[in-house]
Amino acid sequence: QVQLVESGGGLVQAGGSLRLSCAASGSIFICNAMGWYRQAPGKQRELVADITSGGNTNYADSVKGRFTISRDNAKNTMYLQMNSLKPEDTSVYYCYCQNWDSRRSWGQGTQVTVSS
Repeated sequence: QVQLVESGGGLVQAGGSLRLSCAASGSIFICNAMGWYRQAPGKQRELVADITSGGNTNYADSVKGRFTISRDNAKNTMYLQMNSLKPEDTSVYYCYCQNWDSRRSWGQGTQVTVSS
């Protein structure tokens, strides 16, 4: 398993953009899927987006057309480009790597706050 570290969170005004990064301690070739979840206080954790090793992507309806997930295997890093941010996007964002045996590694989370 790899260790994951998220970065790129912060405070942004509504309509703004942020790019989150998820850097792995080793090769992400072991990740047959990677993705981002988010969890706001008092709410359930929800899947934001995921991407397979083959590059297939999946997005929550609430972020389609605004967020883009990508992975750079050479840099062992996954990204989440977030545009047109809304106050309801405020959450702690967590990245994960799912191994081929279905085990998951998680990052520690990064806070995204969108002000209205």
